[in-house]
Amino acid sequence: MESVDQIIQAKWLIPCEGKNTVLNDHALVIHQGKIKDILPIKTAKERYTARTHENYSSHAIIPGFVNAHTHLAMNMFRGLADDLALMNWLNNHIWPAEKKWVSHEFVRDASLFAMAEMIRGGTTCFNDMYFFLQATAEAADIAGIRGSIGITVIDFPTTWAKTTDEYFAKGFAFYEAYKNHDRIKATVAPHAIYTVADKNLLRVKDFAEKYDLQINMHIHETADEVNQSLSQTQERPLKRLQKLGLISPRLIAVHMTQMDDEDLEIVHADKPNIVHCPQSNMKLASGACPVAKLDALGVNVALGTDGAASNNDLNMLEEMRSAAFLSKYLTLNPESVSAPDILTKATLHGAKALGIDGVTGSLTIGKSADFVAINLDAIETLPVYHPISQIVYSAARSQVTDVWVCGKQLLKNRELLTLDEQELIAKAKHWGEKIK
Repeated sequence: MESVDQIIQAKWLIPCEGKNTVLNDHALVIHQGKIKDILPIKTAKERYTARTHENYSSHAIIPGFVNAHTHLAMNMFRGLADDLALMNWLNNHIWPAEKKWVSHEFVRDASLFAMAEMIRGGTTCFNDMYFFLQATAEAADIAGIRGSIGITVIDFPTTWAKTTDEYFAKGFAFYEAYKNHDRIKATVAPHAIYTVADKNLLRVKDFAEKYDLQINMHIHETADEVNQSLSQTQERPLKRLQKLGLISPRLIAVHMTQMDDEDLEIVHADKPNIVHCPQSNMKLASGACPVAKLDALGVNVALGTDGAASNNDLNMLEEMRSAAFLSKYLTLNPESVSAPDILTKATLHGAKALGIDGVTGSLTIGKSADFVAINLDAIETLPVYHPISQIVYSAARSQVTDVWVCGKQLLKNRELLTLDEQELIAKAKHWGEKIK
């Protein structure tokens, strides 16, 4: 028998490779942080001997969620300014609070707190856009989570950088520091078309192409954004970005709630990745991404929570449910986006958007052992006729019991293993009192 690190057996194993695939009574064989084999439990026991053997007889094992759009440190502003339109929320509440409070220490503390929330909800990978990138990376190293961290570019001074040159210089230093890291990678993150001039967007494009990075940007988030662009340039933002050469599979276009036929033609032709953030968009009354139309065009659609200041949580289970229901409501078609479709958007499609689908996003031999155990033997999810449906439409994040990244366990029976829960709570209260 071959010796391996771990055998993880479960009642259901859901690879998220192949539509609606559920493997009953199968095992994951884990060795050196990767998935070495996937096979029936009986065969696994005959073929392998493991240092540890876990039996999840009432659980589904799924790939970890990929939260494809976050502003992690903004969770310290959760509930600070609710029930407002986007530009009022930003200009009069969030940006002033950031100017006063955001620092390396703030971002590190807030990111650790956000990562604890994500791990407890089954997220193993995030895509962040914020400031003090090193602080977010330090937090990810401590937590053991996987992350893409955006090199923010914006045309006004912040507490992190004062000029465009400084944003790029600090961004390059971050890229150099983490370019060989096994879990943390950089993206380039111009904030939006209304906060970054065309000349700086061209610098973003050149930077991303030179260092082979994804570009992560808010696009078509609100009708006001589109109307402002039309008023100033007589073109919609997506068309302007296409002329600049930014629309490609390298682009992660976040939100995309305002799309007409011309926009759909552009994304059909140039195939950017789209990140749908349904709860944030609904809460800010920004609109809704036309997911069913994008699916029909073969465009990769992932899911993100946005920041906890506008959501107000980092709960990918709720995000899946909202995305499914919203699509059905908009199309008046209950078959428009299925539960397996949504689960794949929350896992493999997110990894594809980040350019790491060869590493994570599905339970596939050779990929990193990033996976989650969800207990379906609960009042809220019984009886189980279709485990994927129960996960998408019924399960709560309290049913996420165990989480692994790179074969390392981060959550065991709801207990955080890499983070001190009481210390995080104390720091959150500390920051809350200061900000209040």
